[in-house]
Amino acid sequence: MSSQEYRHIVRIIGNDIPGERKLLVGLTQIKGIGHNFATAIATTLKIDTNSNIGNLTDANVQEIEKLITNPSEANFPSWFLNRQRDIETGKDLHLLTSDIPFTLRNDIERERITASWRGYRHLSGLKVRGQRTRTSGRKGGAVGVAKGGLAAPVKKASSGAPAAAAPAAPSGDAAAEAAPAEKKE
Repeated sequence: MSSQEYRHIVRIIGNDIPGERKLLVGLTQIKGIGHNFATAIATTLKIDTNSNIGNLTDANVQEIEKLITNPSEANFPSWFLNRQRDIETGKDLHLLTSDIPFTLRNDIERERITASWRGYRHLSGLKVRGQRTRTSGRKGGAVGVAKGGLAAPVKKASSGAPAAAAPAAPSGDAAAEAAPAEKKE
């Protein structure tokens, strides 16, 4: 392979990759690099995709890092990058590692602030891209209607609780007194 000795851990763009991994699999461990992007890197730099990452020379690792951080210099098409026409800069970018969730959170927050329809959907926790929501996309629980029946039973008052607000039935004497009074009027 190379005159350099085998390394058990190779550090690329701040990620520790085990040396026994194949080149394509090792590069895909970096967040933001998929299989196609790793294959394009290997073919551009003319590195054997079947070799282990631990056999790479320092020069190869530096070339890989340079290509990953600035893929437009290697004439990668803009559709190959994961952030075309960035909203703030207008440039085509390729985001890596922690930049991906940070940018995603900023995009969602910007849509909420502008009160766009997508922002409202994100705010409510609903589907954003026009999917149906009647049966699919429910978070937890079973699909369908809950079985009906009687309403929830009324709790009985405990001994220490105040009496219910319902009017008490009049006693026999009070009923007799109330009845003649109504008749006289």
